[in-house]
Amino acid sequence: MNDFVESISTAILLIGGLDPELLGIVALSLRISLSASIVALIVGAPFGAWLAITKFRGHQAIIVLTNAFLGLPPVVVGLALYMLLSRSGPLGSGGLLFTPTAMIMAQSLLAAPIVVALVHRPSTLLWAEYADLARIDGLSRSRSIALLFALGRASLLTAFLAAFGRAIAEVGAIIIVGGNIRGYTRTMTTAIALETSKGDLPLALGLGLILLALSLAVSTVAFLLVGRVGEK
Repeated sequence: MNDFVESISTAILLIGGLDPELLGIVALSLRISLSASIVALIVGAPFGAWLAITKFRGHQAIIVLTNAFLGLPPVVVGLALYMLLSRSGPLGSGGLLFTPTAMIMAQSLLAAPIVVALVHRPSTLLWAEYADLARIDGLSRSRSIALLFALGRASLLTAFLAAFGRAIAEVGAIIIVGGNIRGYTRTMTTAIALETSKGDLPLALGLGLILLALSLAVSTVAFLLVGRVGEK
């Protein structure tokens, strides 16, 4: 019990004292996860809106498949990306393996289905209401998607926050493609796993407290936004 209390106290001191190593890990985590969330939003949001306004053969199957990707195991994504980026893989010449870029790619793949799902549903409801108006005005598909984005701004922000929450808490895929290299690819989740295995609980707890605070903040903001959208 004394060891636990001492570890908590040391962790709080590390946070309060702005420990350089801790700050570096947090900064890298935020940079990677924010970048991945932006990529997921740029790719997933238009695709989700496009699914809402377009009907074609196999349309429902794509929606079902996209929703199935919500439960995609991170280690499988990490393994597949590792094989693509390794020297013997088709993208091996790029030298991206064990870099922050590879970690951003992994998190983007995991976050994109969340964005698609969260954008598709409200876009479908909005399209049911404004489709006739868009057709009368002769809007193209791209302009129709822009209209849905303008009407569903809160949904876009909710999707981004959900993607960020998924990305910041991920460990399985990024530790495979990132390698957990100190000062280069070590994020909060990979550092927590490493430091816990080494028995360095203060740093692991300090990072865990920061990660928990970020997750709670993102979840709270997303919940409030969903409530606002539901009221409308």
